[in-house]
Formats: sequence, structure tokens, C-alpha cells
Amino acid sequence: MIIIAFCKHTTKKIPNLLCRGYKHAAPIAAYPDKLIMYQFVRHGVTEKIELHMRDLQILQKHGWHFVYLTGDISHDFCINTAYTCVQLSKQAIGIKNWQIQTPQRLYKFLQHN
Repeated sequence: MIIIAFCKHTTKKIPNLLCRGYKHAAPIAAYPDKLIMYQFVRHGVTEKIELHMRDLQILQKHGWHFVYLTGDISHDFCINTAYTCVQLSKQAIGIKNWQIQTPQRLYKFLQHN
């Protein structure tokens, strides 16, 4: 299972100016014993954060929203090649649609599919 986490808050200046609604997206890979969140920092730097189900509830209380998807992480998922958090999330899911450039657009796309 893949979980895509969306947040409306960020400390980065460019997403605050360009993005409406959601300003950050992060893919979460669900394994039998743990969850791994891939937190995009900048190009070439992605942090792997180990989570548990309790941590998702805490994030949800702090304004994060989650979209649960079936399937596994895409076979061509590479955390070092993404330039944005949206590109990282699209790689994890396997979406190649170039029109999806903001977290809000990715959220709407996932809600309709």
C-alpha cells in the first residue's frame, strides 16, 4: 500500500507563493512492520522517516491529510532524481502526467481516480 500525505503548511518560500491549498506532498510506503515516509528536502536530498500508525494519527491532528492507494512503490522510484515533492510522489505512484505540478493538483487527480 502507498499513502500520499498532504499538508497545507510549509516553511519554504516558493511553495507558499505558488501553491494554493496543499503546499507539500510526501509518499509513505507501507510495509508489514513499519511505514517509511520519504520527506523531500531539496533536489538530491530526501529524508527517510520511519513511522507507525500512531504517528499518522498525530500528523492528522496537526493538519495532514492522507490518500490511501493500493499497490506497491513503483519499480522506477528513485529518491535522488526528483526536483519537487510532487515529482517524488508521482514517481512513487508511477504517474507520468506532466500537467500535475502542485500538491493541490496531485490531490485532485488522486481523488478522481
